[in-house]
Parts: sequence; structure tokens; C-alpha cells
Amino acid sequence: MKLLLYYLISINLLGILIMYIDKKKAIKHEYRISEKSLFSVALFLGSFGMLLGMYIFRHKTKHLKFKLGIPIIFILQIILLNYLNKHIL
Repeated sequence: MKLLLYYLISINLLGILIMYIDKKKAIKHEYRISEKSLFSVALFLGSFGMLLGMYIFRHKTKHLKFKLGIPIIFILQIILLNYLNKHIL
């Protein structure tokens, strides 16, 4: 259980960090982090960090794919973690 908590903290900090990095790269017109990579972090339980990063840095908030996709992933992950907590963990 402790290991899961450390993982969740780490992956969500990574989610915030990559949103920050991608925003800075967008401002400088540099090579960006791919959307596939951004969504991969979200899918590996980093959706809360990605969501925070989106709104803290005002990044990807106008893109429907992110505006809807990341919150949907987050909600599904909450449901999954709740189920696992009740039945498996």
C-alpha cells in the first residue's frame, strides 16, 4: 500500500512537471512533448497531476481532447482505485 502511495505521488508530480515543460516549450516555439506521451502519463495514474498542471499553467485547456479526456481518465481511475481498495487491497 505504501509503495502504491509513493508511485501515485511520483507519477502525479511527473504529470505536473511535463505540463510545465511542454508549456515552456510552446512559449519558446521549441520541440514539444507529444500528446501520446502526455496521455501516457495520465493513463499510468498521473491524470490528477496532469489536470492540476493544465490549470496551474493554463496549458492545453482549450483543446477538447485534453479538456474532456484528462478529467474522464481521472474519474475512471478514481472508480478503479476505489474498487481495488474495497476488493483487493
